[in-house]
Amino acid sequence: MDYITLGRTGLRVSVMGLGCGGHSRLGQSYGKSEEESAEVVRAALAHGITFFDTAEAYGTESILGRGLSRERRENVVISTKMTSSVGGRLVPREQVAAALEGSLRRLRSDYVDVYLIHGLRAEHYQEAVSELVPELVKLRDQGKLRFLGVTEAFASDPGHDTLRRAVQDDCWDVIMVGFSLLNQAARERVLPACREKAIGVLNMFAVRRALGDWARLEDVLADLGKRELVDGGAVRGTLDSLVREGGAASLQDVAYRFCRYEPGIHVVLSGTGNLGHLRENVDSLARPPLPAEAAARLRELLGRVDDISGN
Repeated sequence: MDYITLGRTGLRVSVMGLGCGGHSRLGQSYGKSEEESAEVVRAALAHGITFFDTAEAYGTESILGRGLSRERRENVVISTKMTSSVGGRLVPREQVAAALEGSLRRLRSDYVDVYLIHGLRAEHYQEAVSELVPELVKLRDQGKLRFLGVTEAFASDPGHDTLRRAVQDDCWDVIMVGFSLLNQAARERVLPACREKAIGVLNMFAVRRALGDWARLEDVLADLGKRELVDGGAVRGTLDSLVREGGAASLQDVAYRFCRYEPGIHVVLSGTGNLGHLRENVDSLARPPLPAEAAARLRELLGRVDDISGN
């Protein structure tokens, strides 16, 4: 496992983070017991993963706390998130402290390293800065969180409207952005400001459903081809060549490594409830960059896409 400093936070973290949400939720979505899911967390630790991301909305904070209970707290970095809206309205500032206290209780910890506003929508952004951020600063001053962050609702905001505003402000130490082979728009719209301001960047949606297998990818490419955004045959040929000629182990391997070495990205999040799948993802994120010519070709072929999440 490789390690990196998470922007201006100074936190030393693994380049792969275990995501405790997504479709799997550590296997909870597929009938795993809480102990089986906690074992995935322990296996991640054994593989050298030190960054763990969850959220109150995932229902996995208590499982993460259980899985980390045998590890010294200072050896891991925990990121969790508060729900940003209920019934289409921003949560009131009076609920911020209670939300964090609930997360701390479930995580079995006195503090979280990174506390993010989860899936913040552009229409709520300014209100969140004026109403929620001051409450978060108070909690930071009390030692209950160390660094502030924000995540976008990438599935409904694939063009990064929220984060394009957020990176212009100075209150965010960490952001979580959607970036993948299939939507590289953050390279121009978000990441340059993050590098300039040393904002820590967590990468979500590196694989998700569209890059989970070839059949799903074919459907996505067919739609993009109809809209004349990509040459599906050229994309398929480039990816197939990478896998067939030994430049990559699988489609998922290509997807993870493409994100792993993007300038400005610190941690690539990967979620699973399967120990074998976890090992495969660890292996992918430990491998060197994709061959330069192939990576450049994928940037060229898919660089016009900015309106899908790949979910």
